[in-house]
Amino acid sequence: GRARRIDDADGRYIEFCKGTFPFDMDLRGLKIVVDCANGAAYHLAPHVFHELGAEVSSIGTEPNGLNINQDVGATAPGALSRAVLAQAADVGIALDGDADRLIMVDSLGQVYDGDQLLFAVVRSRLRQGAVAGVVGTLMTNLALEHAFGELKVPFARAAVGDRYVMDLLRQKGWLYGGENSGHILCLDRHTTGDGIVSALQVLCALREEGGDLQQLLGCLRLYPQKLINVALSKGFPWQEHPLIAATRAEVERELQGCGRVLLRASGTEPLLRVMVEGQDPLLVNSAAERLATAVREAVSS
Repeated sequence: GRARRIDDADGRYIEFCKGTFPFDMDLRGLKIVVDCANGAAYHLAPHVFHELGAEVSSIGTEPNGLNINQDVGATAPGALSRAVLAQAADVGIALDGDADRLIMVDSLGQVYDGDQLLFAVVRSRLRQGAVAGVVGTLMTNLALEHAFGELKVPFARAAVGDRYVMDLLRQKGWLYGGENSGHILCLDRHTTGDGIVSALQVLCALREEGGDLQQLLGCLRLYPQKLINVALSKGFPWQEHPLIAATRAEVERELQGCGRVLLRASGTEPLLRVMVEGQDPLLVNSAAERLATAVREAVSS
């Protein structure tokens, strides 16, 4: 085979990203901080938002081959929060190292995750017509599922990982999905996850409603989640253990349909991830601790 350089690849990609934003809108009047995580989009992302009219400053744009995602980007949004506050910006946009994840920050430094941003995108699309359905993952906050239920939008959960979200979207013929980690899929705009494109969809929703991110997403209150990792011995049959099953059933009764329990074995480590979420933070914490204790006792016995 042969390799050839496309000298205008940067420009082509910037124009593609801009093309996913409505032609009758712009970003004039918005002051945006863009955190590129010292990664793939460090020399591209700021130009996209600037060329759409925003006043843009950037951080995480000095990669040295070793500092990708190091204390910056979507995996460490504290740096963006501080920059937004220091510069009195209207909004902050954080990408990760390969620029397929998105986390955003409002003018007060409040962080918004993928669940919240997906909600903004889908609600924006509902202004244009019906939405066939949305795919989340096993870790998607229950509050988002309930919010889509109120909007009469079907919701389905896939395994954790954007590839599984994509698979389920294709199976169902739906267009929108994502993870709370910031992977957002808008198949009416792109064939894959792209943090810059996702940010433009959220900014479109922001322009449609006016105000800021806090007003845009204030109606979605995420439920508290408690995640505890418990060490497992190799091959331990936790799914069939009576103590774990009994404790789980007890916790689910206490939640009374206003929360959920997730037990999930790690795919890379000998760990069982114990997660409880619900509307009452005290109940969520105590239930998760009780369930984790039951798992530890079962493993040790």
